[in-house]
Amino acid sequence: MRFDGPLVPATFKARPNRFLGEVEINGSPALCFIPNPGRMEELLRTGARVYLLEKSSEHRKTRYDLVLVDLGGTLVSADSRAPNRVVAEAVEAGLLPEFRGLRIEKREPVFTDSRLDFRLAGASGQLLLEVKSCTLVEAGVGLFPDAPTERGRRHLHALIKASETGRAAVLFLIQRADARAFQPNEGTDPRFAEALREAAERGVEIYAYNSKVTLRGVSINRRVPVEL
Repeated sequence: MRFDGPLVPATFKARPNRFLGEVEINGSPALCFIPNPGRMEELLRTGARVYLLEKSSEHRKTRYDLVLVDLGGTLVSADSRAPNRVVAEAVEAGLLPEFRGLRIEKREPVFTDSRLDFRLAGASGQLLLEVKSCTLVEAGVGLFPDAPTERGRRHLHALIKASETGRAAVLFLIQRADARAFQPNEGTDPRFAEALREAAERGVEIYAYNSKVTLRGVSINRRVPVEL
């Protein structure tokens, strides 16, 4: 996934609410949209180096989207919308061995009471796929979620139901390159961790990949072990 234009370096100042950021560009204050409802407390600290993507629309309240954070030399993609684009491109290019031979048949399919991300299809059948964005890494381990998520647990229950009649999978895209493994964030959301373990036991496929993040874009890097 390539960014739509050149990135603008800035200094992060504050986060008045979940989706609004205060930054400084070349010494001048500005506002930006934060396309991620997660806490990201370890990333969005006062003084952090961030990168913005300029957006033009008469309906926008801000001029920029905050897309990257430089965390001590490690670039982290902060846009929770990016993983769907990254994974979709990887599926269509046949870069994910787990889904090779499958193509995207439908985006945002509804199953039971949940809207999932993709329905893949091919000669071998169909697969329902949910993609989750992970930005938190501690001691080389990607952790999801960074805030309690009832919606995430509901998605897992839908995948469990789907796995009774076909393939179902969840893929955690860790939006940085420094993760060597993935775990559910038991301390933050023990109910999600329990649901993920149940999903694995009931036949839901669980994958995690880290990402290659540059100032030009974000792409799949390599698969990392899932530790439940």
